Amino acid sequence: AYNIHVNGVLHCRVRYSQLLGLHEQLRKEYGANVVPAFPPKKIFTLTPAEVEQRREQLEKYMQAVRQDPTLGGSETFNSFLRKAQQETQQIPTEEVVLEVLLSNGQKVKVTILTSDQTEDVLEAVASKLDLPDDLVGYFSLFLVRETKDGAFSFVRKLQEFELPYVSVTSLHNPEFQIILRKSYWDSAYDDDVMEHRVGLNLLYAQTVSDIEHGWIVVNKEQHRQLKSLQEKVSKKEFIRLAQTLKYYGYLKFDPCVTDFPEKGCHVVVSAGNNELNFQVRLPNEQIKEGSFKVTRMRCWRVTSSVPMSNGPSGSSPGKSEVKLELAFEYLMSKDRLQWVTITSPQAIMLSICLQSMVDELMVKKSGGSIRKMFRRRVNGALRRSDSQQAVKSPPLLDSPDASWEPMAKLSSKLTSVSLRGISHSSSANDVGANDFHGNYAFEGIGDEDL
Repeated sequence: AYNIHVNGVLHCRVRYSQLLGLHEQLRKEYGANVVPAFPPKKIFTLTPAEVEQRREQLEKYMQAVRQDPTLGGSETFNSFLRKAQQETQQIPTEEVVLEVLLSNGQKVKVTILTSDQTEDVLEAVASKLDLPDDLVGYFSLFLVRETKDGAFSFVRKLQEFELPYVSVTSLHNPEFQIILRKSYWDSAYDDDVMEHRVGLNLLYAQTVSDIEHGWIVVNKEQHRQLKSLQEKVSKKEFIRLAQTLKYYGYLKFDPCVTDFPEKGCHVVVSAGNNELNFQVRLPNEQIKEGSFKVTRMRCWRVTSSVPMSNGPSGSSPGKSEVKLELAFEYLMSKDRLQWVTITSPQAIMLSICLQSMVDELMVKKSGGSIRKMFRRRVNGALRRSDSQQAVKSPPLLDSPDASWEPMAKLSSKLTSVSLRGISHSSSANDVGANDFHGNYAFEGIGDEDL
């Protein structure tokens, strides 16, 4: 059997025969020329070396399927992962009540099935709140961990291949919860959301929460104006004023470590406005601030130096010993590219933010509408719309720097899938050339961007 890790967390355990069944189903639906080659069956018992070789081949196979926009977005692939997740966690299909948080701390209780996928749960929450169908796609469900000060640390955006109830309950930790939050970056889309009373209330609650937790920077005069608007219950005007403030619409991450401007710098990273913002605490305790525009990132990757011990499988993200890193290659000046590395347990969430910013930029550039980016049901199955299909998966790039330390491959795509053998320890040196995903927005960079 093999452990499948999704975004650094144990998702499910599967046998070779189950993966072979998935492969045959994909071939049947999409044709042999579309589906990647599958590791062949062996007649005799595998040696330890052959077991490890098969694990590596299966990992490459799953990565290749996930990165293909057709196969990776298919209901066949996603339902396979959902079913395997439910079987691994041994949670029967039954009706349950799931609590989903709103930004203001309010809890929305929805009655769902344990086997309901992310889209089903999102629609159930929207229905309970009376949020119109055409606004559902502007919001997403996120797995968060409550911090001591009552704020939330974002673990990941819940994906189409998982069952939210199973994902949160299998962590066996009440600190982990599911929260509803807007999932777009361009504040121009706020206008669409504010057209409806419920959308306005959700956006208002999120804005108030971000200000209270210090995510949005407010001076005394602005604070006085905001308080006055709150007292008048002028929600639209409140949001309009907040839109002019620093870090509006940004997602703030936990303090972490970076190698820029020098190794070992403590930094607070925020994502928003098509950039990663760094607030760096230098060794002399001085705070410096800088931003890295997503359009100037040539490529990035998430890696992990996982200690391949025989410890308990699938420990919660909070207790994991996995050291996650997001590294991106940045165009510092017209002719100078430089790698910047962020070491953070939230590296995958950072990567997801980068990719969603790029997707939004590319849809806008192609003249598409963000409304069309969101998934809609077609005959009961989820299908990407044409405009989203146009945002192709980033090309895989060879490593431009051979001096990288060998690390265990974790994620060559945002919603990455990696396999670890259960019955033996795995090599920590299985980095391949597929660890990078490039940035289509970088390809259109011009002199004015410099």
